[in-house]
Amino acid sequence: MTDPHGDRGNEGADQKEQSGRRDGAAYQGALEAVFAILIAGGIGYWADGRFGTSPWLLILGFVIGFASFVLRLFRLGRRLNEGVPPVSGKPGRR
Repeated sequence: MTDPHGDRGNEGADQKEQSGRRDGAAYQGALEAVFAILIAGGIGYWADGRFGTSPWLLILGFVIGFASFVLRLFRLGRRLNEGVPPVSGKPGRR
């Protein structure tokens, strides 16, 4: 007996797999972004103790970590939205 919908049964599995990959990539990216703030802040804290510049290098570390966080989220968002069809339905618009 043939499937009346053609080979559509496989499409659902592909969508679930793609959704799982997107979720995994989003989780990984968010985790990396948060760790960027913590690591840069930790380096700033260590440098303040080493050079006696408290709290300036800690603040600088958090600023650099936050900038890295924002950059990582922009890149992640762009990568996750590459395969998404346009919302308006017009070709070439996202």
